[in-house]
Amino acid sequence: MPKEPVEVQVRAGAEADLPELTALYNHYIRETPITFDTTVFSPEQRRPWLRSHPEDGPHRLLVARDVRYAENRPGSAPGDTEADRQGHRPGRDPADDPADDPADDPADRQEQHAPADRPESRPWGGLLGYATSSPLRPKAAYDTSVEVSVYCAPEAAGLGVGTLLYKSLFEALEGEDLHRAYAGITQPNEASTRLHTRFGFRPVGTYREVGRKFGRYWDITWYEKELGPQV
Repeated sequence: MPKEPVEVQVRAGAEADLPELTALYNHYIRETPITFDTTVFSPEQRRPWLRSHPEDGPHRLLVARDVRYAENRPGSAPGDTEADRQGHRPGRDPADDPADDPADDPADRQEQHAPADRPESRPWGGLLGYATSSPLRPKAAYDTSVEVSVYCAPEAAGLGVGTLLYKSLFEALEGEDLHRAYAGITQPNEASTRLHTRFGFRPVGTYREVGRKFGRYWDITWYEKELGPQV
């Protein structure tokens, strides 16, 4: 069956996105070791996380949506913000390669097409993925560092959504008082490693068997990226 074309909209996350953001994250809690959370969340439980990522400053939340369905959701209509007006058809930007974390692999690349199943049939609707920059540690001296992550909907595999989200996130962080970005990748995850390497991340060490999920222990490799002017 032919797959439908998709146009991707990247913008700041909003309260209206919370149910779909929660549903997508819960998928990765249930199905993968990518997150070490083991119990799913309700949207209300997830609300403090969303509100800790304002539209400006060093701690951001960006969402990628299928614009065909964005106009049907309150607070998500295209054109509401400058970011909303930057619609993107995968494949239009030569830098927008696939291999996104966690589900965007080159072998699956279908740059001009979306999955055949309709977004309204999925618990995360037209949400294609999201990226965040969050505090690395609570102590004040860590304030110039952030931990970043990106989650892509399974049906967004090969669309370059993770690449687009990270590109938008790091552009948004330019000018902030930040010195380093860090990402922890559960091993093995070749697609995530390729994505982070493409954006200048380098491995700095591995926590061996640091977490237990699904009846086994998992390693986490930490990656580091320089941000801002280097002193």
